[in-house]
Amino acid sequence: MLSFEEARQKVISVVRERGARAAHDVVEIGRGFGRVLAEPVLADRDYPPFDRSTRDGYGARSADVAKPGASLELVGEIKAGDTFSGTLAPGQCVQIMTGAALPRGADAVVMIEHTRPEGKRVHFERAGEPGQNVVPRGSEAREGQTLLEPGAHMGYAELALAAQVGKIRFDVFRRPRVAILSTGDEVVPMEAQPGPFQIRNSNVLSLAAQSALAGAEPLPLGNAPDHPGALRVMIEQGLSADILVLSGGVSVGKYDLVESVLRELGAEFFFDAVAIRPGRPAVFGICRNKFVFGLPGNPVSTMVTFELFVVPAIDWLGGAEPRPLPLFKARLAAPVHQKAALTHFLPAELAWEAGDPVVRELPWQGSGDIVAVARAACFLVVRPEKLELAGGDWVDVLPRRGLY
Repeated sequence: MLSFEEARQKVISVVRERGARAAHDVVEIGRGFGRVLAEPVLADRDYPPFDRSTRDGYGARSADVAKPGASLELVGEIKAGDTFSGTLAPGQCVQIMTGAALPRGADAVVMIEHTRPEGKRVHFERAGEPGQNVVPRGSEAREGQTLLEPGAHMGYAELALAAQVGKIRFDVFRRPRVAILSTGDEVVPMEAQPGPFQIRNSNVLSLAAQSALAGAEPLPLGNAPDHPGALRVMIEQGLSADILVLSGGVSVGKYDLVESVLRELGAEFFFDAVAIRPGRPAVFGICRNKFVFGLPGNPVSTMVTFELFVVPAIDWLGGAEPRPLPLFKARLAAPVHQKAALTHFLPAELAWEAGDPVVRELPWQGSGDIVAVARAACFLVVRPEKLELAGGDWVDVLPRRGLY
């Protein structure tokens, strides 16, 4: 049985080898958030386009303020967006505001807090040096420089950068379409009143949300009953998308029909179990040139396995490099004990104490306990080589996507 790292790498290698990148769309910048860039974004000029003051103060020649106690003639004022038409002569200074362009002849800005104006003269109580409180022209970027590469995810900083260089529309990769199908006779629609032994269909909704967070276009298909013919029809419908994600029906029970129906449709499987809890009976394959993931039906298992295995496929098909799993280290608040030699993903809460992240396992009732996950900020990762963890140990933490 594969470890989760091996299974995840298998997904990435298969999708790289056999997956076609999505077509391009052109979007206006206001609709670009969360999209994946399909063309480079270049600097349209030097940035900053002038020597820029980073402080309110006085622009001067550094040679004139090399020592404290200098007294210079005040010959003007420059605010952001204005210009100074002349050239600063020796013995002169100008008042300058944050963001304004340094006048010709000046090469330093002394903060206003370190000066004392007196009529048409300014006394400098501290020395200045070349480049002090100045961002030189072109030090952030040069005209024509590539600022964003194809494959970049357009977050708020990337959108601001595109706006700064006047790139108000750009090519992006089309979002991969993810068809989502739950299975099981016990599953009823969310709006229905369930019987005493039925459950509402929460998986389709959570998987659609996870797909959208990962950058895909979710296509919820509803629920398939535990009947091979009906399941086949709905799977064939889902194979029109780029990725088909099924929840439930992938274990070894009498009514776990997903793998057998996919085999009848010609599927090729790369794994059908992973050494994790929750989520052990996870399936990955290709059917009719479409990627198929069969995830366990219990909601927590579904959420964990989607993050581990489906997200990197969405990344690649959507034009980006698969993002590393966003694990980080935290200090364990209390001992944790697990028995099965698997990698465990335990719902947990996170706090910061004395500057360190501290993680604590939440009480939970197994892979069907959505209540615990809704209270959790992350999953505490317990690895098979160390199932007994003491309070204070440093452990891996997987944050819930969208919370951090």
